[in-house]
Amino acid sequence: MKSKASFKGHPLHPALIPFPFAFLLGSLLFDAAGLIEHRPTLWLTGGHLILAGLASGMLAAVPGIIDYLYTVPPKSSGKQRATRHAVGNVSALVLFTFAWLLRAHDGTPTGLSLLFSSVGSLALGYAGWLGGTLVTRNLIGVDHRYADAGKWQEQSFPGAGSQTLVVGRADDLEVDQMKLLHVNDRRIVLARTSDGFTAFDDRCSHRGGSLAGGVLVGGVVQCLWHGSQFNAGSGEVACGPAKRKIKTYEVRRAADGELTLVLSRER
Repeated sequence: MKSKASFKGHPLHPALIPFPFAFLLGSLLFDAAGLIEHRPTLWLTGGHLILAGLASGMLAAVPGIIDYLYTVPPKSSGKQRATRHAVGNVSALVLFTFAWLLRAHDGTPTGLSLLFSSVGSLALGYAGWLGGTLVTRNLIGVDHRYADAGKWQEQSFPGAGSQTLVVGRADDLEVDQMKLLHVNDRRIVLARTSDGFTAFDDRCSHRGGSLAGGVLVGGVVQCLWHGSQFNAGSGEVACGPAKRKIKTYEVRRAADGELTLVLSRER
């Protein structure tokens, strides 16, 4: 799923998260080294690193929130993982905030502030592990290419009240390419196979993975999360672990190439 918070195709959240990781974890190391070596300059550096980590963490959270709301597939195992990822990150920032507030007036770390920094580091590590899983397993922020090097396509239709909706033209897609449609609160994939055009819900019936972020070959769409495959025309399961078919819709092609999605005609 291509990131909604990206610059020239590069997602911003993964590019920003190394800074709070380095600053916040570094603060704990500098504080500990300062106390062990009895060197005030080290723990003063640790205090500055906490402030830098909190600032960079809040900056990294902005594209992270955007991706959480608009990129991660809703009602999916990835969404649950992303929620835990967000809670872990927020918890880490809160814990390091208390760690900074509990320092002595001269900036010396106290036992309680070190405790909060240590627990915050564990929370940050847990959140980072989940974030890596979101990228490597759930493919959040991965901007892959479809067949014939076709680029990711996505279009929104807010306020669509009709049972038929013009969603593009035939030359928008080559065979084995897909386009993600946001129709009110629904996510529907427009796909082109060798048999023509079809549409189906953008939700794998196994764990809710995005099918638009999968692969379409020979009329079969594969979810890249766990490998489930579905017939793009009928929605029937071609290969598990999915057990239930996906919902498909009729797509009409006019003589001039205009494509109309018929929402009332589920197949």
